[in-house]
Amino acid sequence: MQLKHLITGISVLALAVTSLAQQQPQDKSKRPSPPGIAEATLKGKKVTIEYSRPFMKGRKVVGGELVPYGKVWRTGANEATTLTTEIDLNIGGATIPAGKYTLYTLPSETGWKLIINKQTGQWGTIYDEKQDLVRVDMKTSQLSDPVEQFTILLEPHGDALAQLSLQWETTQVSVPVRAW
Repeated sequence: MQLKHLITGISVLALAVTSLAQQQPQDKSKRPSPPGIAEATLKGKKVTIEYSRPFMKGRKVVGGELVPYGKVWRTGANEATTLTTEIDLNIGGATIPAGKYTLYTLPSETGWKLIINKQTGQWGTIYDEKQDLVRVDMKTSQLSDPVEQFTILLEPHGDALAQLSLQWETTQVSVPVRAW
């Protein structure tokens, strides 16, 4: 009798998982916050940031409900934003070994911090401070024209240097990235 209940339970679970999978858009580009990629080649090795790109849609973003000051922000939408590097990096003065990480930010009125976290594969809102590898200061500046859709740029400046920038609304925050 217990075997029959176990088989019934497994069947119900399989149906639930299938139903949930069918509700999620298989094509991520059709999401309200579609995926984006920022990448650069430094010293012949790839550095890639994968993230989702929400839109302003007339909302107050920075310092508002979407990107509040004083709270860790998921730095995008949907799945957690990931940094994958084939080479050791120095980001804002901190050493980052080659590997895969999650990026979060901590915005404030006086400056932003980039958080590089060792936990990967989670949904963007799942943050464990104990998994932080480093927190680095970012330079904040105002853009003259608003950016409607959240954008991450990784712009190379020579063979071993790039500028990592986050842009949304009229805010830009950036930090230098150097390959070792």
